[in-house]
Amino acid sequence: MSLRLRDPGRNTGVAPEFVVDPVLLDAISPSGDRGGIVVGSGLKGEPLTISALRATPTRIVLVGGLYLARQVALRAMAVGAWVTIATGRPAAWQVLPKAAGNQPNGRPSPLVTIRRLSPVELPRPSEDAPLLVVTDGGPTPQDLFPPRSPWHTTVYVLPYLHPQATTIANAADVVLMQRLPAGQAELAARIWRLPPQMVRQLTTLKDDQVVALGQNLWRPLRLVTTPKEQALLGPVRRGD
Repeated sequence: MSLRLRDPGRNTGVAPEFVVDPVLLDAISPSGDRGGIVVGSGLKGEPLTISALRATPTRIVLVGGLYLARQVALRAMAVGAWVTIATGRPAAWQVLPKAAGNQPNGRPSPLVTIRRLSPVELPRPSEDAPLLVVTDGGPTPQDLFPPRSPWHTTVYVLPYLHPQATTIANAADVVLMQRLPAGQAELAARIWRLPPQMVRQLTTLKDDQVVALGQNLWRPLRLVTTPKEQALLGPVRRGD
């Protein structure tokens, strides 16, 4: 089952309503579609939303830089998701606890946790508290936290396409890809059986452009950032 990329004018479903700390909403611009994550804008500037937090175990693969991965995680937090980051570079993800802020008692918000790349017990997801797990394990990540229950989404961060990541890439409900070199674009063509025109498009994307790929889905979009996100992440860019 693929994810659907939607714009607010064509929303035909009812998304669940999440509750999030007002401090976090002050730091991050939330999606206009409850339960969805705005991943960018279309050719006419319309916001494009992906239903990443849903009542189905979901896999998302991000091929590109750290900027894209951190923005997706921040926007998931903004619509009420609990976020767990499994990474070998924890310093690169400290912007998420910073954005989440502190509880009234001064302790860090429990909305986000940063862990090592090893199996751990995860929070139990629910409709009121969906879980986004980010696996930042390099180009050939272990599948440490496969989504097995409703409201659990796992995001796999691939700095580039690698032949040994084919299984994870093929299992994704949706893939977000930034510009690829010619060799990696050819690998993408083999993995997803892409025609030549799509392969060429992957090699010519601008730094602020992404292609959303899924079942019956090929949608170029432009990444956008709010002033508050830019203060946390810097300008929109490709690469780490």
